[in-house]
Order: sequence, then structure tokens, then C-alpha cells
Amino acid sequence: MLGLGLVAAVAVIGLSQGDSATPPGTNAPSGPLPLAAAPAPDAGSAACRDLVDALPDSLESADEQLTRRKLLAPAPEGAAAWGEANPVVLRCGIPRPTGLRPTSRLRQINGVQWLPVPERAATTWYAVDRPVYVALTVPADGGTGPLQQISDTIERTLRAVKPRA
Repeated sequence: MLGLGLVAAVAVIGLSQGDSATPPGTNAPSGPLPLAAAPAPDAGSAACRDLVDALPDSLESADEQLTRRKLLAPAPEGAAAWGEANPVVLRCGIPRPTGLRPTSRLRQINGVQWLPVPERAATTWYAVDRPVYVALTVPADGGTGPLQQISDTIERTLRAVKPRA
């Protein structure tokens, strides 16, 4: 879990050093997003390919439309991101979250069961009831829109399974 948080931090640092020609307050991508590789043994699975192909081009986050970013090559398989300064980052095919236990308090959002793991500047949500684990890191000020939209996409794309704690 900490590793995914670090990956999101690396992405934020990379973005903060991006194109200074982008006017403040806009969400025009300033170029490909550098996203560090993270363990994702199932990222190349058919389930992850289907999910990544079905992801929306934009997400609504705190009344702002976040545009899906192109990832800097070599892009990690099974990953996607939206937004500029504090991107929303999705990783598919990750290992079982270390905090997932039979007694974990899961939240069901639009038909998907999530394990929330809050960090200082973001919360990483782990979808734990699908054939592959999916992590969605949302900045603290991102609102619930990204989580709801990604839940809808996961619900339509990946069959539900019993959480494997």
C-alpha cells in the first residue's frame, strides 16, 4: 500500500515540474505523465485490459473535469491517470492489499466493495471483490466523483467475486 502512495507522490512531483505554459486553473494536460512502475503481477490479464479499455476519458473531481493523461513511456501496464497537479491514479492487477483482512471494514460504492486506506494527501481505495485487485488513489481534495465513476466502470466491466481476505 505504501508503494502505491509513493508512486502517486512521484507522479505529483513529476507534474509539479511539468510545462509552466499551462495557465493556472486549467486542466489541459501538459504532456505525458511520468508514472513509476509498481508491482502489478496481474496487470497484463484480460480483466485489466478490459477495464483499462473501458475507462472514461475524463472524471469529475470536486466540480472539475479531469482529463485522462497519456502516460510517459514505458508506461506501467494496467495503469491510468487523470488530472494535472494532483492526479487520480488507477492501477489494475496489483497484489492483494496488505491491510485486507476478514474483519476489514469495506465500503460498497455503486456495486463495488472497496477497502479505503487514507494517507496524508490522498486516499487509496482498493476494489477487493473482482477477479483482479484495483487501486484508485484520489487526492484528499478530489471529492467522491472519481470513485463513483470508476466504480460504475468496474461494475460494468469486471464480474463480482467474493472478497478474498
